[in-house]
Amino acid sequence: MSESVERFTSRVEDYVKYRPGYPVAVVELLTNECGLTPDSTVADVGSGTGKLTEILLANGNVVLGVEPNAAMRMVAEAIFKDEPRFRSIDGSAEVTTLDNASVDLITAGQAFHWFDPIKTRNEWVRILKPNKWVALIWNDRQLETTPFLSDYEQLLIDFGTDYSEVRHDAGLHRIEQFFDGVSYTQKGFPNTQVFDFDGLRGRVRSSSYTPEPNHAKFEPMMRQLETVFDKHQRNGYVHFDYETKVFYGQLSKSR
Repeated sequence: MSESVERFTSRVEDYVKYRPGYPVAVVELLTNECGLTPDSTVADVGSGTGKLTEILLANGNVVLGVEPNAAMRMVAEAIFKDEPRFRSIDGSAEVTTLDNASVDLITAGQAFHWFDPIKTRNEWVRILKPNKWVALIWNDRQLETTPFLSDYEQLLIDFGTDYSEVRHDAGLHRIEQFFDGVSYTQKGFPNTQVFDFDGLRGRVRSSSYTPEPNHAKFEPMMRQLETVFDKHQRNGYVHFDYETKVFYGQLSKSR
């Protein structure tokens, strides 16, 4: 199993508690632009603990949560255990195990940067019904829109284990490679989390590129995080601002 699949195994609890969800505007966009209806079957690929799955289920959709990480998949199965429209799939973006032409929409929330663009495109063309859509979605943390976020970004640069490499993996070149010359559209929506210090600690720990508690950099990072929090908190809270970015289009077979 690839290293990228296992990166979040030890961080699942923090991921569930402290990673942002997705605004309902995403579902509205998929409805208006990509033909999503409550009757659509959606493959949510790299579904993790179900952050994006949640709003699709709330829309009435059957959601096939395709996730290669067993720990994250088990959390989603527990969260949605009473939801008959959720099906948990042990698969990957490149090998979903789904049937040919079986889904009306494919989504990927905070996950596409881990996929092989070419193998993923070929697999998604196989499982999509004709003339259907894909949507690649990220909660993109804003880096310099506030003094707090600027200092937080510097903390990741100073203490992250492989932050620079991971951050650069989600570049537009991978998206363009995936769409392979077919036009796609990008839209964005504001999204925000508000944290006290305990929440901020959890948000840091949820990231795969930060040191874990047994790492030499962990305690120094947490001390610096407290300094950053104390500097910028207002009434005991800081604001984490995101732009929820959606890249959506249709696919053609590789040329």
